Amino acid sequence: MSRRARPGWELEERLWAQGALLVAGVDEAGRGALCGPVVAAAVVLVRGREHPYRDSKVLSAKRREELAARLRAEAVAFAVAFADAGEVDAVNVLQATKLAAMRAVLALPVAPDALVTDYLKLPTTLPTVAVASADALSYQVAAASILAKTVRDAHMAELAERYPGYGLEKHKGYGVKSHLLALARLGPTPEHRLSFAPVRQPRLFEGHAAHD
Repeated sequence: MSRRARPGWELEERLWAQGALLVAGVDEAGRGALCGPVVAAAVVLVRGREHPYRDSKVLSAKRREELAARLRAEAVAFAVAFADAGEVDAVNVLQATKLAAMRAVLALPVAPDALVTDYLKLPTTLPTVAVASADALSYQVAAASILAKTVRDAHMAELAERYPGYGLEKHKGYGVKSHLLALARLGPTPEHRLSFAPVRQPRLFEGHAAHD
């Protein structure tokens, strides 16, 4: 499905047409990182209204923070949940992502009737529309992407204070060259995902890392 500049309600409309009253958007952040948790958010916005939320990847950090603050003030409901590095190692990153997402859904103060996700098929009986690029198509999934990203970034900044020398506050745990060099020099922290090959053998991946 192609991306477009402005999200809308078309994915939720599929579920409303089936009789769902309360539909939540779900998205995650940190799935590809070498360090830190996968963070998922579930969001319910005022139905049918235009909203300023966009896919978090196309926004600056400042704009994400502004929209996250607005979201917390105006959303009908929202929740955030984690799956930590140990869970990623224990069950693999896809299953850990599903754990975090379901925890967020179950933590919502109101129970949704259906879900829209960014191509994440969750272990639930709730009717779900799971399509690629949902964060560019749905206001609610876009809002969830912003909330998950800002919460995770703040958490990685806290981890950077606990584990100095890795630059976690800058690259947020992703596999950039400076992170791999720090791993080779210092070894992994308890927050690193040991099941990820670049964590176990960072020197082998330095030449293939993204530039920071």
